[in-house]
Formats: sequence, structure tokens, C-alpha cells
Amino acid sequence: MGRRRALGRTGGDRGRLVVAYFLLPLDHLGPQRPVLSWVLFALLLTVVAVLLRRQIRHVLLDRPDSRPGVVVSLLIVLSVHVFSAAYYALAKSPGEFNGLHTRIYALYFTVVTLATVGYGDITPRGQAGRVVTVLQITYSFVFLTAAATALTTRMRDRGVRGPRRGRSR
Repeated sequence: MGRRRALGRTGGDRGRLVVAYFLLPLDHLGPQRPVLSWVLFALLLTVVAVLLRRQIRHVLLDRPDSRPGVVVSLLIVLSVHVFSAAYYALAKSPGEFNGLHTRIYALYFTVVTLATVGYGDITPRGQAGRVVTVLQITYSFVFLTAAATALTTRMRDRGVRGPRRGRSR
């Protein structure tokens, strides 16, 4: 029952992240406040990376009190929204992006980049847009792949070993 409640709460947390992305005053970022925009982006990305690294460490150490399946999925959603907000803010600068006009487009571009699909309908044209795109690709390879690998390894090991005695699933 506790695990189901935690998963439901995290699902609600993911939903709140999506709602926050559409309600946050991102229009005040970008070329109007470039220093604030870059500092917020770097700070949020660093916090998510540190939290992901912590979860990976918990999985590798097989910490009994960790819930990586819940936390990792929430952090992945958060990282997608951090990059999406950065793209949205960058797109306000003339010449940074072709075809990125709304938050939906920014979210779409983030997911397409994360999935390495690259449809080509939205393209970074400016240096800052290209730097953030390269950073997203690198970030995805390093942090998101490591987190997903650690998580699937743990799930596979738990499936083979079965749950430990005295531990709730």
C-alpha cells in the first residue's frame, strides 16, 4: 500500500511539473535577463544532475531505503522541463531557433532531441541554441543513460533474486 501511494504521489508530482512549466513566468527570461536565465539554467541542471548521481549511487550500493524508480522518473521529467524552458527562453532571441515559437514547441524539441530522432522542423541556428542542444545531448548520454541503466539493472537483479525479507516492494 505504501509503495502504491508513493507512486501515485510521484505521478501527481510529474503532473505538477508539467503544469508549472506552462504557468511559470518564462517570458521574463531570455534576452531581457540573460544573466539570470543562464544562472537559473545552470543551477537547476546542476541540482538535477546531483540528485540523479545520488540516486545512481543508491542503486549501486543497493541502499534499502531508496526508491530510485520513483525518484529517477521524476528527475528525468524535471530535466526535460529544464531544457525545454531554456529553449523557450533562448528562442526569444532573434536568430537562435527556426520554428520554435511556443512552450509546446520547446517541449517537443526537447523530447525529439532526447530521443535522438531529429525531425529537422525546429533547428538551433544561433551559438547559444546549439550549445544548449549539445549540452542536452551530452547530459542525456551521461546522466539519464546512467540512471536508466542503474535502475534497470536493479529491477533485473530484484527480479532474479526476489524481494528481500522484511522489505516492502
